[in-house]
Amino acid sequence: MTVRPDLLLIRHAPIARAGILCGRTDAEARIDPAHIAALRSILPDLARVVASPAIRCAATAQALFPGTAVTKDPRLWEQDFGIHDGQPATEMPDLGPIPPEDLIRHRWEGGESFDDLCARIAPALADLASRARTEGPIAVVAHAGTVRAALATVVGAAPALSFEVAPLSLTRLTFWPGATGIACVNRIAA
Repeated sequence: MTVRPDLLLIRHAPIARAGILCGRTDAEARIDPAHIAALRSILPDLARVVASPAIRCAATAQALFPGTAVTKDPRLWEQDFGIHDGQPATEMPDLGPIPPEDLIRHRWEGGESFDDLCARIAPALADLASRARTEGPIAVVAHAGTVRAALATVVGAAPALSFEVAPLSLTRLTFWPGATGIACVNRIAA
């Protein structure tokens, strides 16, 4: 049997309290058993499951992989939106027209930029990719920003911001000698 060195990046289930910007704000997830079962049906056998320590990620991981040990990695937390974290998303300041290169470097007051997020997550992804090469597929249950940061390792930070990452969607990175491929982005199980 060939070991597929894949990372399966899964965004957590929807936030129970919609409309709130939940970067570092720890919020409950709304777990729908039918959606969980649909996603589980398209996942391969896994070598391990890793999650952000956020309640919404841990709950999603436990629902998807009952009885499986889930390792929590604090490097996988969502982007820190500083003083805007936990506030209604409609109250985020309008940055106006801004080139993508400037947007990735924009640091939210008291928080971090997308570049900061990518720098924080890159070592975790490298560690997990290394493990996947020897152990087999690894599921990472985390946040939209985490998934975009993983995509940034392949396509660059500015293009990665343009990807849609829906709740309970699957993004799959495959590792080949000297290269990383994107097998799918934002796949939603029907």
